[in-house]
Amino acid sequence: MTEKLLAVAVTPDGNLAAHAGRALRWQVYVVPDEADISLAWTLDLTKVGCLHEWHVRGEGERHPLHFVDIAIAASAGEGVRRRLQARNTELLTTSEPDPETAIKAYRVGNLPAGLPHETPVCHSS
Repeated sequence: MTEKLLAVAVTPDGNLAAHAGRALRWQVYVVPDEADISLAWTLDLTKVGCLHEWHVRGEGERHPLHFVDIAIAASAGEGVRRRLQARNTELLTTSEPDPETAIKAYRVGNLPAGLPHETPVCHSS
């Protein structure tokens, strides 16, 4: 059996976060091929540690999300996607608001398309 680590960007109320770059909370799940998923840990980032800041600094430093196989949020910019992919983390987007439903849809290859990346949201703090 193979397992993947899958991180989902979440809001304080538990919904899927609108933007990967600004998400400060990520729930990391162990996702086996055929068994139930399980929450492994919650990753709480500071504004300085969010993906957007990591991306715009361009220092090439490791980020905690480099340790997961898949990351999911509602939207993301192409630059962050490319930089995560360079460290073998695939960033996916979806319009599904419920994190566990999004994971289940990913597992069966039916993840709904993500929301468009909005640059003003990305650059606001």
